[in-house]
Amino acid sequence: MMTADRETGASNALHAALAAVRGGAVIAVATDTVYGLACDPANAAAVDRVYVIKGRPAGMELSLLAGDAADLDDLVRWTAIAEHLAEAFWPGPLSLVLPIGVRGLAVPRRGGTVSVRVPDHDRLRDLLRESGPLASTSANRHRAPPLTQAAAVRREFGAEIGAVLAGGRPRGSASTIIDCSVTPPRVLRDGPIDSHRLREFVQG
Repeated sequence: MMTADRETGASNALHAALAAVRGGAVIAVATDTVYGLACDPANAAAVDRVYVIKGRPAGMELSLLAGDAADLDDLVRWTAIAEHLAEAFWPGPLSLVLPIGVRGLAVPRRGGTVSVRVPDHDRLRDLLRESGPLASTSANRHRAPPLTQAAAVRREFGAEIGAVLAGGRPRGSASTIIDCSVTPPRVLRDGPIDSHRLREFVQG
């Protein structure tokens, strides 16, 4: 059980992260996989800032993190298989690539698909329920290993980010990615979810 002081500290950190996002800043967040950089996906300047901070090539898109699958309904076009995968594995380390929906954002920058996920991390999901889905990528400089500790994130990025929402140590393995915009769906990146668990959804 959290003490009153720890509860207050967690609440203050959540409010600081939310205020930073709403103010157009890039923040760092603990997820169930690795630490991520995150921002308001409707704010083009904030999205651009993620690319600058990370040194991310312009052709590599950001993903979306959401508090609940329903929060993505107007942002993506669900397929029947994607709905089954989300029901089976969310919240969790599975990212689904889906066609973009009717509500336009600053991500993706090009093309017609976006990667989406509901993380299995209570504090982050609390933030996402308040902020709405956030654009995200792993918290590291391009080509460097993803970071898994809040102290390392603070040392690496310092004043370049507006807040750090810590919360335990992520497992350190990036999510499995499945492209559900094609039939049958195709695994683009192996991750924590074993391939045999996905066999009924994807080509072998």
